[in-house]
Formats: sequence, structure tokens, C-alpha cells
Amino acid sequence: MFHDDIIDVAHALADAARVAVLPHFRSAELGAENKLTEGWDPVTVADREAEAAMRAILRKRRPDDGVFGEEFGLQEGRSGLTWVLDPIDGTRAFLSGAPTWGVLIAVSDANGPIYGLIDQPYIGERFEGGMGRATLSGPHGARALGVRGDRPLAEATLMTTFPEVGSPAEAAVFAAVGRQARLTRYGLDCYAYALLAAGQIDLVIEAGLNAYDIQAPIAVIEAAGGIVTDWRGGPAHEGGRVIAAAGAEQHAAALAILSGVE
Repeated sequence: MFHDDIIDVAHALADAARVAVLPHFRSAELGAENKLTEGWDPVTVADREAEAAMRAILRKRRPDDGVFGEEFGLQEGRSGLTWVLDPIDGTRAFLSGAPTWGVLIAVSDANGPIYGLIDQPYIGERFEGGMGRATLSGPHGARALGVRGDRPLAEATLMTTFPEVGSPAEAAVFAAVGRQARLTRYGLDCYAYALLAAGQIDLVIEAGLNAYDIQAPIAVIEAAGGIVTDWRGGPAHEGGRVIAAAGAEQHAAALAILSGVE
């Protein structure tokens, strides 16, 4: 019953976020505010409306749980569970009209995420992992998720969001991994993690992440048989430098390079 309720609420959140964000996607009227005084970190009305809609459901259906969202911060709970929300992961892609952004929903306990959803509302795909589930549902039907498994780094497809990755030192070690991989692609935000869980690619390597960027992907990828750690092989649910891998072979080979950065 506990699992069923968590899963049902998570899908209700994703459905509500879809309703909130889709009217704004590819709208000529859509604008963005900058969260930063230096640099550019955009936020739109769609981000805020989606998180507000999800929080409203949680207040009604899971009032004892904590909530941590990108736009409205942390609300402490009493149950030991926290819902970790990123209403639009990939706001730059959203502003550009590219359907590689997604809604991220995770449920975490003290040890990290136990369940997660990666939802792409425009395409209509929903990737689900945890609590005995690892599924992709969408316009082409439903199927089980499963990673590729082990393969040499020389045969691997690698993805990240930003070509600069993070600091110059982080970018340098990412480039070193890329030189050994077969193919490197950029710019897919959370959809890259979904592709890894679906068996399409081998590695996602990023830096500078927040907990709300990675907790849902961790749950989905681990349920699909993959591995997610930081660049030293430790837990990644707090964010920072993250590597997701479709198999132990790719993970170990990339980690041997990444772990050298200070």
C-alpha cells in the first residue's frame, strides 16, 4: 500500500506538471528571468507554475513529507521522506523549443532516492524507476527499461549537457574520457539520463549539479541496472560531479580518468 500510494502520487505530480508547462512551451510570449547577478540561470513562469502545482498536490496527499524543489526551496517534513522536484530540468532547452528538457520527481529517504520519474511532457514519454519498477511509457506503448551493460570505453557513447562541463580542470578530464569514447554528444539535459536507462547510450558525465538535478535520474538508472556515482565512486545524490554508466566496465574506465581531477 505504501509503494502504491507513493507511485500514484508521483504520477499525479507529473500529470499536473504537464498541464502547467505545455501551454508555455514554444509560446511566442514566453520570457525568462535571470536568477543570477553574474552569468545566466533562467527561470520561467512555467517552472514556477509546475512546481506550485506539484506542491499543492503534496500538501493535500502527503502533508507529512518534506519537499525540496528548485524554485521554492526546502520544506521540512516529519515522515522521513522528501520529494525532490525539478519542474523543468533544462530551462535553456525549454526556451529554445528543444524537447530535451524534462520534469524530475524523486522520493528520497536519509540514504538517497528510492523512486523517481523523468517525464518529457511534449514527447509524452515517462521513465519510471524504483519500488520494483523500471518502465518507459509513452506514445509508442510501454516497455521495461534496461541499460546496455558492459562494453569497452572505445565502443561507448558519452553525453553531457554543456561542452564546458564545469571548471577548466573538469572540462579537461571530460575531454580525456571523450577522446577514448566512440561518440560524444552534448545538450540533452535530463533526457540523456533517460536514454541511458533505456539502453541507448553508455555514459553521462556532468559537474556542478544540484540534488534536484540528479535524484530522479539516479532512481531510474539504478532500477534499470545502471550505476550512478560521483567522480570518485561515492554517492551522488547530493549533486556535484556525477557519472552515470550503463555497465561496470564503462564506469570503471571513465572513473579512472575522472578521479584524477582535484
